[in-house]
Amino acid sequence: MTTAAIIVAAGRGQRAGGGTPKQWRALAGRRVADWTIDRFRDLVEHLVLVLSPEDAAAWEEFGSSGMILAKGGVDRAGSVRNGLKALEGYGIEKVLIHDVARPCVSTRIISDTLTMLDTHAAAAPGLAVTDALWTGNHDLVTGTQDRAGLYAAQTPQGFRYDAITVAHDAHPGGAADDVEVARAAGIEVAIIPGDADNIKITRPEDFDRAERIMGMNMDVRLGNGYDVHRFGHGDHVILCGVKVPHDRGLQGHSDADVGMHAVTDAIYGALAQGDIGQHFPPSDPQWKGAASEIFLRHAVELAEQMGYRISNVDCTLVCEFPKIGPHASAMRDEMARIMGLRADRVSVKATTSERLGFTGRSEGIASLATACLVAS
Repeated sequence: MTTAAIIVAAGRGQRAGGGTPKQWRALAGRRVADWTIDRFRDLVEHLVLVLSPEDAAAWEEFGSSGMILAKGGVDRAGSVRNGLKALEGYGIEKVLIHDVARPCVSTRIISDTLTMLDTHAAAAPGLAVTDALWTGNHDLVTGTQDRAGLYAAQTPQGFRYDAITVAHDAHPGGAADDVEVARAAGIEVAIIPGDADNIKITRPEDFDRAERIMGMNMDVRLGNGYDVHRFGHGDHVILCGVKVPHDRGLQGHSDADVGMHAVTDAIYGALAQGDIGQHFPPSDPQWKGAASEIFLRHAVELAEQMGYRISNVDCTLVCEFPKIGPHASAMRDEMARIMGLRADRVSVKATTSERLGFTGRSEGIASLATACLVAS
């Protein structure tokens, strides 16, 4: 069945504070909306993002992303109807409707909801209420409420596309969520187990809670790399993509960029994908004299294919000469350019070995690197 997800992101989210709609506020280094969108990217065939007309920058940014954009309505129900209308002509059979303010939704919930739609017209995650329930008037308890059979509703809520479209068109408005709209149209809704971590960011303190949840669930990988090249004839060396004048050059099958090689191997290591020699064998003549940028780009692309983004890299060059300090900034900028990172996520520094060992005797240069990758 052809699947789609509608992410409702047109609200203003004033209760969350910060002066900016909560979907555009930072959460664990990215915006709330970025986390939420990425949860669905590989699980459905089409993504609709419903945006407020006021969010001009978002319209421009996401308009070129391949996502389908829809204009927010006067209320949430209107936004959902616009999202459903934007899917006309795509042959959608299953549709998920999700609040952008739930960035911690799990793959399990999304997959389970879609699977349940194979046998049901509608399905949604819910958490059985386990706490005692009170009624109250300001700060006084006025009574109790039986919790038997009560569930806390979550999203994504899933439906057969044609059925929920008809249900929304017929509904007079004022529904709490799309499940209420479906039930008003006589559609039975199956409950799948929800997740306590699938919180909806509503108040300022919810940002801290969401970050704690992401910290517990975040897939972080570290890798290290080490490389050495000896000096030979030449009048310059290539280090971290920058040509540095020197009275000798570095010997190697490629351009002998010892710094870039170490960073490349650190990325391969974090991915458990071997080293440069396995991907670009020195026995293969096509890599003789090759620019090391080729190797680094391959490692970065492999990380993206495996679902990881590079958080940061740290590279240390070990040599007596040439002096690295005057060139470190250019090296950092070049490495950042190649990897598609901001410069503040790339570190290039140098040290000597106090004239000990082969680097101390100026026989060559060594490099050590660490890369941190995070599941995207």
